[in-house]
Amino acid sequence: MPAFPIANRTKRVLLGLIGSPIAHSAAPAMHEAAAGAAGFELHYHLIDIAGAKAADLAVILDGVRRLGFSGLNITFPYKEAVVPLLDALAPEAAAMGAVNTVVVRDGLLTGYNTDASGFATAYRALQRRDGDAPVAIIGTGGVGKAIGFALASCGVKTLRLFDLDPAKSEALAAQLGQQRVTVEIATSVEAAVSGAAGIVNGTPIGMLPNRDTPVPAGLIDRSQWVADAVYHPLWTPLLKAAQSAGATVMTGRELSINQAIDAFAMFTDQAPSHSAIAQAFDESLAAQEAIHRAA
Repeated sequence: MPAFPIANRTKRVLLGLIGSPIAHSAAPAMHEAAAGAAGFELHYHLIDIAGAKAADLAVILDGVRRLGFSGLNITFPYKEAVVPLLDALAPEAAAMGAVNTVVVRDGLLTGYNTDASGFATAYRALQRRDGDAPVAIIGTGGVGKAIGFALASCGVKTLRLFDLDPAKSEALAAQLGQQRVTVEIATSVEAAVSGAAGIVNGTPIGMLPNRDTPVPAGLIDRSQWVADAVYHPLWTPLLKAAQSAGATVMTGRELSINQAIDAFAMFTDQAPSHSAIAQAFDESLAAQEAIHRAA
């Protein structure tokens, strides 16, 4: 048990993550490490529930409200499903219709989206100058929505969307209507990535045990940048193909760390240690990869 400063020994924070499958999540390690570095106790609980309906999620959220949670993270496949079940939404979360962070204050649950702010931070770090060339987003569900809004906020002029469910792409295009961005809807992956400055995977394709890629290797060009929201494994088949093609690569590490930093500050009203969160992420991922290799 770490030795906490006397002033903080009574401060305890309870957080959780709702999604499925989430056994591999680095979120508990990141948030607990950040709290330890700040000198207080935090427990982060994984709420792994598959196939939850709205009624199931409502029961869980009511329990969170009653049991003293400070907040929740929401991940696949519930980032959109929880939206109508919350008491309030931050403007950006309301605009995109997707939530990955729920803050509990005075019994009220308010939804935010730190996937958007986290991806924006990661994208700016690339220091790209892509001009008018479009950025392709493959998969326009919860995380794809956040990435679309993030790129629009960073000044990307054109987004090209593709989803196996065209209705999802059309919905995101409509939601982006108030942003200063041109939106194109592609009818195939090939059409989406052709001539694109960047390619982003917003689907769970490539997350272990899946070893597929949303974009065939032959479609990736060295002039492009390629990002993946998946981080288990860190080097997905998509990113390996991009690296082989000579493209600029952004792993899911950056998004995961940045969104956790933003969420922790909301949950605790305290800025976390970037180094503590990054180290916890790296150690958690290394442990997961060791388990996978041994299997």
